[in-house]
Amino acid sequence: MTITDRQQAAGMMPLSEPPSSPQGWLARLELSFAERDALTYLRTNRHTGPLRLQRVLYPESAVCHACILHPPGGVVGGDRLEIHTAVEASASALITTPGATKFYRSGGAPAVQENYLEVQEEASLEWLPQESIVYPGAVTTVSTRVNLAKGACFMGWEILCVGLPACGQPFATGTLRNTLDIRRAGRPLFADRLRLTDADDRHRPTGLRGHSVSAIFIATGCKPDMLTPLRQLFTIIPNTLTGITLMDDLLVARYLGECSSEAKTLFQALWTWLRPYLSGRTACPPRIWAT
Repeated sequence: MTITDRQQAAGMMPLSEPPSSPQGWLARLELSFAERDALTYLRTNRHTGPLRLQRVLYPESAVCHACILHPPGGVVGGDRLEIHTAVEASASALITTPGATKFYRSGGAPAVQENYLEVQEEASLEWLPQESIVYPGAVTTVSTRVNLAKGACFMGWEILCVGLPACGQPFATGTLRNTLDIRRAGRPLFADRLRLTDADDRHRPTGLRGHSVSAIFIATGCKPDMLTPLRQLFTIIPNTLTGITLMDDLLVARYLGECSSEAKTLFQALWTWLRPYLSGRTACPPRIWAT
């Protein structure tokens, strides 16, 4: 059974193949990671269109670091990107990107990115992409679906930057639909939705409250006694809307502000603190983050 077959069976993706738009590219990347002799290796690497695995690295034992590259450097109306990732039983993978994903102004056709992430029994996935920048006038849909097996561990974040406020170009026109769904053995654990359809949405209490950067951090396997020391880390970014909560073993932290680098600084601090407790490994930042 292929990765996409398993994801269809788990309800993680549509059963029908989406048509390729003549206005843009259909790009798909299919990755799987497997464990052998206590080390994780890349089992599957298939791509269609301009979406590639840049390379895999092993800066630490047992964990495979992978960097996903979109060579065009930006996503335009009509483009569709799909990333299908499976981390097989007992394997450990960390996935990141070399730079921000940019969704440019559209003439009307939507730009779509869909991430399907599957983590099998006793496996671990760290999903740590750089930020997504949604330009004014973009028509964008970004969805991430995570299916976890029993005993699987997941840490990940999403950082959204809407508009170009530093250039005097707020997100006053365009559409953004962002979804994050996490399931454990098919059972819903967490569902998050953000929809911006006009300038008013950006200022609503249920929108962005006038801010331009919205970010979320997720980790499984957490405990109540972790909250107090983790909340101390939020003092590194004062005078910013942040929060952290725990639902069963699912930890959710949020950032709402004006600076993607602030969100990344906060989330990297959370990741650095949590990693030894959740995986028994000290933090090993991907080398691409330092370039």
